[in-house]
Amino acid sequence: MLDAHHHFWTVARGDYGWMTQDLKPLLRDFGPENLWPLMQQAGITQTVLVQAAETEAETDYLLEIAARTDFVAGVVGWLDMLADNFPERIDYYAAQPKWLGLRPVLQEHDPALIADPRFRAALAEVARRGIPFDILTFPRHLPAMIDALHATPGLHAILDHISKPDMTQPIDSGWAEGISGLAAVPGLHCKISGLVTEAGADWSADQIRPFIAHVARAFGPERLVFGSDWPVCTLVASHAQVIDLARNLLSELYGPEEIQAIMQTNGMRFYGIG
Repeated sequence: MLDAHHHFWTVARGDYGWMTQDLKPLLRDFGPENLWPLMQQAGITQTVLVQAAETEAETDYLLEIAARTDFVAGVVGWLDMLADNFPERIDYYAAQPKWLGLRPVLQEHDPALIADPRFRAALAEVARRGIPFDILTFPRHLPAMIDALHATPGLHAILDHISKPDMTQPIDSGWAEGISGLAAVPGLHCKISGLVTEAGADWSADQIRPFIAHVARAFGPERLVFGSDWPVCTLVASHAQVIDLARNLLSELYGPEEIQAIMQTNGMRFYGIG
């Protein structure tokens, strides 16, 4: 089984701008030694380690961890997509062992950034190289992101956390339309990840089910990829609860072969993991 989305961090590094005091349970170090026992219990053998800070130092830090951690199949890092030297930097990192792809933190920026000519030019460079690209957005970013995807044919991209809809409320039509618009882009994938944190501390499977059903209808089982979003998920649920939730809801829609694809082979194929 592959966990295609989790994080490690060392708080003292100091570049996690999102890590505020209201997220106190996360204000400690999380590393391979913390995740490995949970992986063994869940039957996970490989993972994809994803950036949690908007610095190249973060990318280097994660690559160092990956180099000494057998179960980390690779790293999705961060680069400044507005920098003049972006093509050179992405060439540098693409040559590094265990570097898989790129994730800008679009959710922290105005959707207008997605239309910035510098961002669009960088996105075209990513597409030209066939590099996996993680899309981290809120629903308000989806119209701009759909425009960018249509303007960048061939981008090898995957949506993180189903774009973080507010699951404490019924499905919003804007999010639903955005998901359908993204799914219409050929080859675009979607991670079944980050669900419980958007559903609140008193989350339930019944609350999350309609969101998964909409994503499943839009993308189909061949373009869905599981990720735990550990340790962020621990704000409201355990690692085991997140695994069970995904398996149970997906099993209501799909059979064993499709579940196996979502929980392992789709992610391996998307990221080019051998």
